[in-house]
Amino acid sequence: MSIMTVPFVDAAELMARVQGVPAHPFATIDHPIASADSEGLEARARAAVEKAFAILTAN
Repeated sequence: MSIMTVPFVDAAELMARVQGVPAHPFATIDHPIASADSEGLEARARAAVEKAFAILTAN
């Protein structure tokens, strides 16, 4: 499972396919990170945790 910002999903999906793991799960968060203030970073972190939890606990 990986966490990334939305603009990098296409590249990550391609990399996963090339490496033989086409169903690799991704949790995506809003972009950008570098210019986000502390509230924005916290919101992205919370979203990442929620999405990662859903992926990791899915049947």
